[in-house]
Amino acid sequence: MSISEFCVRDVVCTTRSATIAKAAALMRQFHVGDVLVVDETDGRRIPVGIVTDRDIVIEVVATGVDPRLLKVGDLVQRPIVTVTEDRSYGDTIRLMTVNGVRRMPVVDRTGNLVGIISVDDMLRQLAIPLAALAELPDRGRHLEMQTRK
Repeated sequence: MSISEFCVRDVVCTTRSATIAKAAALMRQFHVGDVLVVDETDGRRIPVGIVTDRDIVIEVVATGVDPRLLKVGDLVQRPIVTVTEDRSYGDTIRLMTVNGVRRMPVVDRTGNLVGIISVDDMLRQLAIPLAALAELPDRGRHLEMQTRK
């Protein structure tokens, strides 16, 4: 299965020129902990960074910087790591682990934004089969009791 089956397609985005205050307002409005920073050209959205609620607290609030004056692009510190929509679930986990990221934009082959995948999304998908496996011993005993009365 490709990661495109699991990613969230409704991504909250802004551009580098938006203020930190605007990014925080978007996080509050949409109840999310991050905003994807994109360059928009010709109807395409190309991910260039991500700003998290933690970034805002550590880099802006804790240092006393006015969030109405600082731009989102000023917080984008390292190149963003993306995953193409055709990559597998396992490949995506490896990419996230190797790069030490909890959220990763999902892009098409041209780099255009398709969605975003987070550790939380991946854990939800892992929990379903793990819960089924956890029930296996009880289910086995139950079936055995029915067949060997």
